[in-house]
Amino acid sequence: MARILIADDEEALCHFLTRALSARGHEVTTVGTGTDAVAKLSERPYDLLLSDVVMPELDGIALSLKVSRDYPKLPIILMTGFMFAKARAEDLSSMVTRVVTKPFFMDDICMHVDAALARGAAAA
Repeated sequence: MARILIADDEEALCHFLTRALSARGHEVTTVGTGTDAVAKLSERPYDLLLSDVVMPELDGIALSLKVSRDYPKLPIILMTGFMFAKARAEDLSSMVTRVVTKPFFMDDICMHVDAALARGAAAA
């Protein structure tokens, strides 16, 4: 259905997100850093970026700024468990489709992914 890139340094969360989104028919790729996400985006097109805010090397804020500049039509959903990071992420509302607070229910994140993909398809 859609190609989704997940950037998060929490392996367990990546595993659960991959299972949930793959069960919905999506092709999911995971990376542990923002730097790795940039490399993956240069290799092939994706339909959505789902990224943690707090990560090593290149955090989700810097990643979002780069991605929105280089791939302006790519929907971005940011995830965070830190209130200070949530406030920073919400400042990017013109570039980011949604900011989701961890922990979250898988059904909720899947609903946000579906909505972002639908908006992205309508904008294309």
